Amino acid sequence: MQNQAEIKRLKNVVQQLLDEAGRQGATAAEAAFSIDNGLSATARLGEVETVEYHCDQGIGVTVYFGQKKGSASTNDISEDSLKETVKAACSIARYASEDEYAGLPDPEELATEFPDLDLYHPWEIDAEQAIDLAIECENAARHHHPAISNSEGATISSHRGARVFGNSLGFLHGNLSSRHSLSCSVLAGSGDAMQRDYWYSVSRNAASLESAQQVGEKAAQRTLARLDARSLSTRQCPVLFAAEMATGLIGSMVGAISGGNLYRKASFLLDALDTQIFPEFVRIHEQPLLAGALGSSSYDAEGVATRNRDIVSNGILRSYVLSTYSARKLGMQTTGNAGGVHNLTVESGSRDLESMLKLLDTGLLVTELMGQGVNRVTGDYSRGASGFWVENGVIQYPVQEITIAGNLKTMLRNIVEIGNDADLRGNIRVGSILLEQMAIAGE
Repeated sequence: MQNQAEIKRLKNVVQQLLDEAGRQGATAAEAAFSIDNGLSATARLGEVETVEYHCDQGIGVTVYFGQKKGSASTNDISEDSLKETVKAACSIARYASEDEYAGLPDPEELATEFPDLDLYHPWEIDAEQAIDLAIECENAARHHHPAISNSEGATISSHRGARVFGNSLGFLHGNLSSRHSLSCSVLAGSGDAMQRDYWYSVSRNAASLESAQQVGEKAAQRTLARLDARSLSTRQCPVLFAAEMATGLIGSMVGAISGGNLYRKASFLLDALDTQIFPEFVRIHEQPLLAGALGSSSYDAEGVATRNRDIVSNGILRSYVLSTYSARKLGMQTTGNAGGVHNLTVESGSRDLESMLKLLDTGLLVTELMGQGVNRVTGDYSRGASGFWVENGVIQYPVQEITIAGNLKTMLRNIVEIGNDADLRGNIRVGSILLEQMAIAGE
């Protein structure tokens, strides 16, 4: 009941903003009010390093005078502040240039159904319990093996929030959400031969997190596996992206089919709609209504209804990723992606990581990438990497100080297989990805 009272309070403030925008002459308006409360605790070398409580709130309003747009924000919800915030947005709009594509979504695009997506699981954890968990996690890593010589600490984080969004078309809705995480990072080795790695677990429900012991041990195991890393000679070879690295590969594709980059003509997938960009077996689809998932929502940042849809099927690009504004710029319909994608899922094959390594046979397993060497306009891809050299499907030794390079158009077309070891800790859900060949620059 208290939760509903909080949503009602936020709705009242959002409605106030919308009403005030109308009084000040705006022809249309939208507003959002969000509150976030949280606790995080970090332990390092068995001692408390930080304990932080978060309590943030923010209000944003956007007004339209015809095709002129202005936005303003505040964290003060007093009546005078709300009026001043709307006044500031109106003032900006009056002086803004006309933009024929600006405006609210079409009314028929707005969400009208709001299923319970199981997004809210508050964790009643206090600072003392959080500190104990962080220390337990770090100890599991530090005591896992004598070679673990130092630590960057373990952190417990718990957040709960409420958000309401409304516009002058009559849309007004809010929801509660939670997000909890546990992470650990340690170092192994000595002198110049130090290696570092980490692990983390994240979920809307604390009961679904990996245990402190598991997170600590995985961080330690990943760190130890990197000891005695060496470089490779320059070569061409197959490359297997571990699942957590494959998300970045798919993320680059999403960026290239996002409206803002398309209408600015800053994309290597310009005019690629209805063309083959992946092998035929690849299917990529959005699942915005998955219960409890991190990217679930029944509407986007503009109130437009989200829906299950294919973005890629049979390897063919079927749809872009568009907001109302970018869709209008492109002469298309919004896809409900203002604010990004929702549980973008890459369908997997039947192979686990071990089977993917056998399929790789001899080549590179990439477990970490460095740098921002992705050119979204040309698709050129060049990033520092580390991981493991694999022969006959078996990991031989860790690898570091190399660069992998290719072109994303070619890389996407040359995907050999997608593993079933999907990383579900983010908004892009994909398993390990095996590429036919990439250039490796090393010694």
